[in-house]
Amino acid sequence: MAYKNTICLWFDGTALEAARFYAATFPDSTVDAVHTAPGDYPAGKQGDVLTVEFTVMGIPCLGLNGGPGTQHNQAFSFQVATDDQAETDRLWQAIVGNGGEEVACGWCRDKWGLSWQITPRVLTAAIIHPDPAAAKRAFNAMMGMVKIDIAGIEAALKG
Repeated sequence: MAYKNTICLWFDGTALEAARFYAATFPDSTVDAVHTAPGDYPAGKQGDVLTVEFTVMGIPCLGLNGGPGTQHNQAFSFQVATDDQAETDRLWQAIVGNGGEEVACGWCRDKWGLSWQITPRVLTAAIIHPDPAAAKRAFNAMMGMVKIDIAGIEAALKG
C-alpha cells in the first residue's frame, strides 16, 4: 500500500504568491494547480484562490489561504543542502532579499514567515566529523554565524 504525504502550509491570502516565489527560486519546484473556493468562507469569497498545489525541491505542498491568525514558526523549516558558497549566497539572498529576515546559524525566514535552513553540505559533514575536536570547532564556528560561511567552517575544521 502506498502512502502520500503532502505538507499543508497556511497563508493569509498569499499562497499563490508564495508558491510562485518558491518555484522560481528552488530547483525541482513548480506550481502544479490552483483551486478556487466553491463558496464563501471565513477568510474569503467564492472564486478566491483557496488552495495551491505546489512542489518545493520535489516535496509536495499545499498552500491553504486560511486567513489571518495562524502564524508559521521555527518548529517547522525547510532544510536546503547547498553544494558551495555561491549556491548558499544565492538562496539566502533570494529569501532575505525578498522581504525575509536573517535569523542565526544558517536559518532565515521568508516574508510569509516560513523558516529555511540554508545548510552547506560542508557544514553537515563538519559537525559529524570523526574527530570530535574538529567537529566541536566547526560547530562553535557555526554558532557565531548568521549565513553560513563555508571558508569559516573549513578553517575551523583545520584548527
